[in-house]
Amino acid sequence: MSDENEYKNAIKQLSDATDEVKKFAETSKAELKNLGKVTDETKASADKALTALTEMSARVTELEQKSSRGNKPTEQQPQSIGQKFVASDEVKAAMERGTSWKGTVQVEMKNITSASSTGTSGTSALVVADRQPQIVAQPNRRLVIRDLLMPGNTQSQSVDYVKETLFTNNADFVAENPGNAYPQSDISFSLNTLPVRTIAHFVMASKSILADAPQLQTYIDGRLRYGLAYKEDLAFLNGDGTGTSILGLLAQSSKYEQPAGVTVKGETMIDRLRLGMLQTTLAEYPATGYILNPTDWASIELTKDSVSRYVFANPMGMAGPVLWGLPVAESLAMAQGKFMTGAFSLAAQLFDREDATVSISTEDRDNFVKGMVTILAEERTTLVVYRPQAIINGDFTGIDTAAPTSGTTTGG
Repeated sequence: MSDENEYKNAIKQLSDATDEVKKFAETSKAELKNLGKVTDETKASADKALTALTEMSARVTELEQKSSRGNKPTEQQPQSIGQKFVASDEVKAAMERGTSWKGTVQVEMKNITSASSTGTSGTSALVVADRQPQIVAQPNRRLVIRDLLMPGNTQSQSVDYVKETLFTNNADFVAENPGNAYPQSDISFSLNTLPVRTIAHFVMASKSILADAPQLQTYIDGRLRYGLAYKEDLAFLNGDGTGTSILGLLAQSSKYEQPAGVTVKGETMIDRLRLGMLQTTLAEYPATGYILNPTDWASIELTKDSVSRYVFANPMGMAGPVLWGLPVAESLAMAQGKFMTGAFSLAAQLFDREDATVSISTEDRDNFVKGMVTILAEERTTLVVYRPQAIINGDFTGIDTAAPTSGTTTGG
């Protein structure tokens, strides 16, 4: 159907819908006069007719706007050089004089270039840029810390937890003779409190650009949520608890100390990670994984023997980052040269009071009169470490990662 026929058909349907509404208006008036009320059947039919009238009215308006846009020149309908020449005032004046005109007409074509007329875009009056629909985003960091920990929720401003501080075990064999006192053991506890912290940020945007490009709002929401996740990933690991910061794993865990009774000659990064794993085992909390900076993990993977054979890596294909039977979580939140190991899900728990949410407001400052909106993202969370001995944080200080040691060489 042509645009003209479609418009005529829409006008007819709009007229029919109007007549239908008028008919039900008269019916309702008669029922009120005769019955004192409008019947349910008439109400339902009238509502249906009104809905149809509204839809057809919107359709006719849309077709009229479409027709109006089609009759106006836009940047998408550029004029040719010949059209610009004929439309110039100099040529029009010469043409009006007809055969009596003599001389030379010179028309300056200022816009006959491919230069942009709209800022940094490649679009001009003659050449329209090949606009790609998607937004080229910055890369997202892989966030892993939250996935390692026990999840939890809270409805409070803070989290209290009871922690065992001392256990004196005096259990022993006792005689069965009546009157003998049993040995007494001692257990001490302390109450610890950690506040729930808020992570938030916002951006300003034009109200009209969000209406004209709805996908832009979805993109902004996603970027703001990622910003929260990025900050919490850093804080869950490195937060020092000062001010409004979260107290992270590094601040609440135990420092690495080489277990007594183990002698290591020519210690390597791989050796130290095994000793950290042993430290948690001796504390009765067997480790479940490691957290390493990607650069340090690459150094470990590149470890070779004295004849340049990789110790455990297979360049043709690897099943996954695993060391000493435990998975390795690579995180840029971990500083290079440091490591962490332990029973993460047993030792620590996250408490989310408010999941990441995005809000839009025109009432922020003078947004209303400027046609702007504020897009705000926030979340509320905290981290509790119940068993500091179950998480070990250390570094690779004193290990030569570039020179051969004990028949191995570590690249990095």
